[in-house]
Amino acid sequence: MKLTENFSKSEFECKCGCEMPEDVLLNIQKLANQLQVLRNFIDLPIVLTNAYRCLEHNTEIGSKPGSQHILGKAADIKIKTKSPEQIYTLLDILTEYGNILQGGLGLYNTFVHYDIRKTRARWDNSKD
Repeated sequence: MKLTENFSKSEFECKCGCEMPEDVLLNIQKLANQLQVLRNFIDLPIVLTNAYRCLEHNTEIGSKPGSQHILGKAADIKIKTKSPEQIYTLLDILTEYGNILQGGLGLYNTFVHYDIRKTRARWDNSKD
């Protein structure tokens, strides 16, 4: 199932293989629309390393119970020719200018977390 021009539902599904709830799919659609804006802006493929996670899978991997991934509002992304710092900065700028929805941005060593929680949250979990 295609969600946008460049993203399909399968890219957002939980790694455990469970069925995605309908309310989560609505959030995933909103998230995919935001990531499509980024994709159109940079004209480069975006790899989703994580998106929706059911509560059980989220617990198994040691993530926080309040994770935006459980709601289908978050994705961890990579772009082959961009560093996590470059992706983070680009998402921050697109958010500041109102091109994409306000939410959480997390910088990690190998990926960037983006979510559509509606409130601004920023963190740096990258290692020096």
